[in-house]
Amino acid sequence: MSKPLVVILMGSRADLEHCAKIADACKGFGLESVLRIASAHKTPEHALSVLNEYEADGRPKVYITVAGRSNALSGFTDGSVSAPVIACPPPSDSFGGADIYSSLRMPSGIAPAVALEPFNAALLAAKIFGVANAEVRGQVKASQKRAAEKIIADDASVR
Repeated sequence: MSKPLVVILMGSRADLEHCAKIADACKGFGLESVLRIASAHKTPEHALSVLNEYEADGRPKVYITVAGRSNALSGFTDGSVSAPVIACPPPSDSFGGADIYSSLRMPSGIAPAVALEPFNAALLAAKIFGVANAEVRGQVKASQKRAAEKIIADDASVR
């Protein structure tokens, strides 16, 4: 089976730190990831070219899109690819946080998932791959076990 690929597509270089957290979490699940920059607003032809490049790659893939404010990138990506898309917008206080709605409300037929934390975006990608990949499924289970063990240890430390 081909190694799964997570394509992390950011709207601008300003999103790089957020995307690096996603890439690190992907690595923890044994997933290969690539970072790319393309804007649905400013460079739609380039964005489509990037998406077409990865769509031509036969590996199983998930796209994680990172764009804030008016998040057209997630909808644009979802409407252009057949693989799952996860929107993971960077944190923002703009507009009192109301800019998150551009990631949550999509037109009919456009259905990216939304995960607000970088680790959770990678976890969701791993769970998607884990449906058909026992190795990735094992990484997810190991991560869940580590999280549970931490809670038990924290509980013991406060008694």
